[in-house]
Amino acid sequence: MCSGTTLYLEGAEFQYPDTDKKVIKGIDLEIRAGEWIALLGPNGSGKSTLLKLFNALLLPSQGCCFIDGMDTKETMAVETIRSKVSIVFQNPEDQIVASIVEEDTAFGPENLGLPSGEIVSRVKEALTGVGLWEKRKHSVSSLSGGQKQRLALAGVLAIRPGALLLDESMSMLDPASRKSFLDLIKRAHSSGCTIVQVTHRLDEILNSDRTVVVSDGRISWQGKTEQFLSMSEDGLKDMGFAKPTVTVLKEELVKFGIIPVTTKSDIREIREKICLLQ
Repeated sequence: MCSGTTLYLEGAEFQYPDTDKKVIKGIDLEIRAGEWIALLGPNGSGKSTLLKLFNALLLPSQGCCFIDGMDTKETMAVETIRSKVSIVFQNPEDQIVASIVEEDTAFGPENLGLPSGEIVSRVKEALTGVGLWEKRKHSVSSLSGGQKQRLALAGVLAIRPGALLLDESMSMLDPASRKSFLDLIKRAHSSGCTIVQVTHRLDEILNSDRTVVVSDGRISWQGKTEQFLSMSEDGLKDMGFAKPTVTVLKEELVKFGIIPVTTKSDIREIREKICLLQ
């Protein structure tokens, strides 16, 4: 069982060196331990920068970022913070560091200075969890794109972080690989891990607890994901989003009294509700 991590921004601002424009403009945001947050917004809105603030890869120019109460500006806390908060990037090549599958997965636990027996145990657990244990001796170059993304996730899971940050981690995957990867994220969340997921695809946020929309470095909307998805199609379109097909289907079935309004925007739950009527 993972112990979820709390992430907190207070008046956070960020400006890259040699630029005159702030990327993050006074954001206050609390993400509670064990929450699943969908972080949405157009390209350049500041989403990836926010993830890097949470991981202490970047430090706020103004304001503060706290991870389980630790200030990311405190140098002595950075190592602990990065063991609690891990990022899976869009391109797995950006974080794969070894040529053999099991060696790459062991890299994070080794950096934590864990005993060899513990490292072996974590590598087996992580690779088994992502379905790559049988390929542990294989060359990383022999893996498919989807397998490399699962390997990147395994390397993160082996650290056992309290918060998992996903920076459009499924954008390069085919539909089958995307579903498999999303199932792994669901499993991490059900174990207690905090999830912050950056994506452009609303069909990937159906399991999230809360949605936060960022525009031009500021939070333009936040609330429960079901509330976000229940907006009118025009309302979502004005924000730059298209309502997921499964949500449209659910709303039509509710309108005609076929399923109850409390049904989630989940195809399996919708199917179960319909089967109960037969």
